Amino acid sequence: MTIKRELDSSEALRLLGGVSLGRVVFTRHALPQIRPVNHVVDGGDIVIRTHEGAALTSHTRQAPSTGVVVAYEADVIDPDTHLGWSVVVTGYARLVTDPRELARYREMLRPWVDRTMDYAVRIRPDLVTGVLLTAADAAVPDA
Repeated sequence: MTIKRELDSSEALRLLGGVSLGRVVFTRHALPQIRPVNHVVDGGDIVIRTHEGAALTSHTRQAPSTGVVVAYEADVIDPDTHLGWSVVVTGYARLVTDPRELARYREMLRPWVDRTMDYAVRIRPDLVTGVLLTAADAAVPDA
């Protein structure tokens, strides 16, 4: 038996900061787009690197100052036991434009693909949700 527990936002962001891979979800031409990306959690924001020509780069570049609504999901779920956690962050994505911040993120984020990643996108969370799936205690206390 598995017990599902809702995570508070600070615990969810802590777990998210402990992994490097997630999925960013956004819309393009009114259709959902999902991309696996690596990330860092920096001051409560999720930051990913991207490149010229990427759909998310052009989408955020054309967005109003508020940014583009996105979701970001990461998880660690054991395929055998089905135990682990999942976190979903919903918020606004904006291009990082400060040259010092971009340089810092270049050092912090190592893309997995052999491609120049000249841009960074910051996701500022508005809603953070998560679940923790743990095994139920097999021992039943005496009444």
